[in-house]
Amino acid sequence: MFNSVYNQRSVFVTGQTGFKGSWLCLWLEHMGARVTAYALKPVTEPNHFDLVGMKGNSVIGDVCNYDTLAAQMAQCRPEIVFHLAAQASVLYSYDNPLETFASNVLGTANVLEAIRHTPSVRAVVIVTTDKCYENKEWLWAYRENDAIGGHDPYSASKACAELVVSAYRRSFLTEGSVLVATARAGNVIGGGDWTADRLVSDVMRATVRGETVIIRNPGSFRPWQHVLEPLSAYLLLGKLLFDGRQELAQAWNFGPDEENYMNVLTVVKCLQECWPRVAYEMSSETVKPHEAGLLKLDCSKARRLLGLKPVWGRDAMLAKTAEWYRCFYNSGQLLSERQLAEYIADARDADASWIQ
Repeated sequence: MFNSVYNQRSVFVTGQTGFKGSWLCLWLEHMGARVTAYALKPVTEPNHFDLVGMKGNSVIGDVCNYDTLAAQMAQCRPEIVFHLAAQASVLYSYDNPLETFASNVLGTANVLEAIRHTPSVRAVVIVTTDKCYENKEWLWAYRENDAIGGHDPYSASKACAELVVSAYRRSFLTEGSVLVATARAGNVIGGGDWTADRLVSDVMRATVRGETVIIRNPGSFRPWQHVLEPLSAYLLLGKLLFDGRQELAQAWNFGPDEENYMNVLTVVKCLQECWPRVAYEMSSETVKPHEAGLLKLDCSKARRLLGLKPVWGRDAMLAKTAEWYRCFYNSGQLLSERQLAEYIADARDADASWIQ
């Protein structure tokens, strides 16, 4: 898959201790990549990073510490870089705005500055978010050339990160020797996420405790997708940039098809169908602070130019997510490697653009 570009390739990943980062490192090591990863310590117990047991070089460090970050990058001489390290919570950003801006804006600038001084790097994927758009909560889906902005500190910080990438690309990375793209993905679910204030994490924590989860914003619509969907997009984008596809060094939306847009209540009901122990009730309190009620992504550019299409639809992604937690809590069984293999097999059956 990915034309074996990652086999024995030196890859630098930030954010390996997070949800998406741990799955990305698992996949990279599955393909034979030589991974060096850099991130803060895991913030939850349990956490997916410790459970899967990364085999490569995992460095505990802060992307806000430029000297340490740059030294680690220079030491491993990566050819491909994936930047996922971030403060990733909207609600947390209201209580900790300075930390959020430091991590997401200064941290991104530090990664790009380190890349600028690491001659081995050829391809870079900077992961931001679908929330970087100036969200008007209208019915139309946002395209990559729509205005960026942000109501809350998290969303605004990710919009700022997009501007930082654009500035570095145009100011310092103009010769085409290093190609940098940004990836804006929708809401990601899957096994192994225990991050606070995320829907599936909250549901699963309450379920194993025998508690009823309180649902906030039951009518809010989001572009839900399984974690392996955007990761396959990041990996494909990294491969194509490594191949020298300069025209692809731009911003990309990665999200599900229209039928996978669900409101919060529908997601919880579907999880309950997969795991009947799930119990929920809707909050009658006014939700504060502000969170977007409607957000849609137009991913037609990725479909058209990258040939991307979802592998797991609505039923599959929710079933796989519930199965992962159910097996982990009922028997201690870790399904990550098995589900990765299943996803790859289903992608092969679907003739995914990256499978060869």
